[in-house]
Amino acid sequence: MVKSAQDRFTLSGLPVKPFYGPDDPPAPLEPPGQFPYTRGIHPEMYRRRLWTMRQFSGFATPEQTNQRYRYLLEQGQTGLSVAFDLPTLMGFDADHASSLGEVGKCGVSICSLEDMETLFDGIPLDKVSVSMTINSPASILWAMYLVVAERQGVSWQTLNGTLQNDILKEYIAQKEFIFPPRPSMRLVTDSIVFAAEQVPRFNPVSISGYHIREAGSTAVQELAFTLRDGIEYVDCVLQRGLPVDSFAPRLSFFLNSHNDFFEEIAKFRAARRLWARIMRDRYGAKEERSWKLRFHAQTAGCSLTWQQPYNNVMRTTLQALAAVLGGCQSLHTNSLDEAYALPSEHAVTIALRTQQIIAHESGVAAVPDPLGGSYYLESLTHQMEEAALDYIRQIDEMGGMIPAIERGFPQQEIADASYRFQRALEDGQATIVGVTSFQAAESQPIELLQIDEAAGHAQFEKLAALRARRDNARLQRSLEALRQAASGTQNTMPFICDAVRSYATVGEISDTLRGVFGLWQEKSVL
Repeated sequence: MVKSAQDRFTLSGLPVKPFYGPDDPPAPLEPPGQFPYTRGIHPEMYRRRLWTMRQFSGFATPEQTNQRYRYLLEQGQTGLSVAFDLPTLMGFDADHASSLGEVGKCGVSICSLEDMETLFDGIPLDKVSVSMTINSPASILWAMYLVVAERQGVSWQTLNGTLQNDILKEYIAQKEFIFPPRPSMRLVTDSIVFAAEQVPRFNPVSISGYHIREAGSTAVQELAFTLRDGIEYVDCVLQRGLPVDSFAPRLSFFLNSHNDFFEEIAKFRAARRLWARIMRDRYGAKEERSWKLRFHAQTAGCSLTWQQPYNNVMRTTLQALAAVLGGCQSLHTNSLDEAYALPSEHAVTIALRTQQIIAHESGVAAVPDPLGGSYYLESLTHQMEEAALDYIRQIDEMGGMIPAIERGFPQQEIADASYRFQRALEDGQATIVGVTSFQAAESQPIELLQIDEAAGHAQFEKLAALRARRDNARLQRSLEALRQAASGTQNTMPFICDAVRSYATVGEISDTLRGVFGLWQEKSVL
């Protein structure tokens, strides 16, 4: 961030020199598609195939979200990305007391297999890639998705998609955790092992820096904490006895694309370079697919402003362009109205068109890593790599990410970074156009998507009807089998799938696991 007319810094605080030249890049560059993949994981990148265009969406009831999905697919979207409401994210059914006033408000309400069947009604799961943003109860929602595919007659061997399932970043940043870290890691590991054996084309975890950045971290912290979370997952799966190359190719990443254009591109390039070396040198992975970091990007929700909301279109465009120039494999572009509410159909169409214009009109997809060789970008990529490695070494010295989380290290680092940025805004050293500078007195009314209480009432009625007609004796047997599995060492995924088939709800399965694992109460770092 800017500190004086002479001194310049990136948003992460990395110094920016007045001029960059031939002496600045640290080493010659390898071609795209070659280790360590700084310039991209494929030799031709988007010349061969464009990134997947996803719009993160979900609201109200499964019926309403299904209509939105059909609309987006008709508009040229190439993958679906499911947003769940807060009760679902926290493992509560729509009729739980804690769900009051929240059903369907920040995503779609999913309580049972019946809801998941409705959500994907008429959408062939063997032809559409699906990403699901769910974490603490991720195993439950994934099991519902798998059973829906089963009932569509789609083999699990053919399913293609991504489960976020990154519980570590919940403790670090987003705070939507249920169970303590160690049993939560057991659930994530169960799903990775299950995927490797049963659903080989599906990515069972999307290791997420996005929410770390949304919580106020710097780009360096986002990069470092995300990759160190990845290391933690690899360690846990290796302890189960799986060879690294049997699961590493299906580890995916989810990164934020923020406002500092060149720093973001450098972050994406450094991420690939770091992960390739971690997998080859730290873990001895032999397969090239294990070395390649594949990532989904989303433009920065925390950068959007309710003041002058049409400015958000420009922010999103620059952030999306940075993600593409940085070599993302899939991309979500935020809508201009998201500082107010979930996106309207009009706003989400503009966001999708933003990606399509970049892809088909800008020319940036014609050449892999078109900014490669820029003196500034190469120097910045090197700086990002070195700064991230410093954090990774610190966490290694603490014994890993779980001990670091338990002592509050990443949480405190993010809180400090967020405070520094806020001070810079208040001191006039940083600018948000339309907020701290270039303000406008007039308001700009925009169309907003309104979610009323009707969604909650509809879900209550469906739950009551489901509970009345299902085989509750079978339900209780499946939940007891899950409780025993969770209490022991068996993989929980087959038992969760069986509970789902008996129409156990998200809340009932979560309560069974709560009874075994307990709850987690975070200690404040402030």
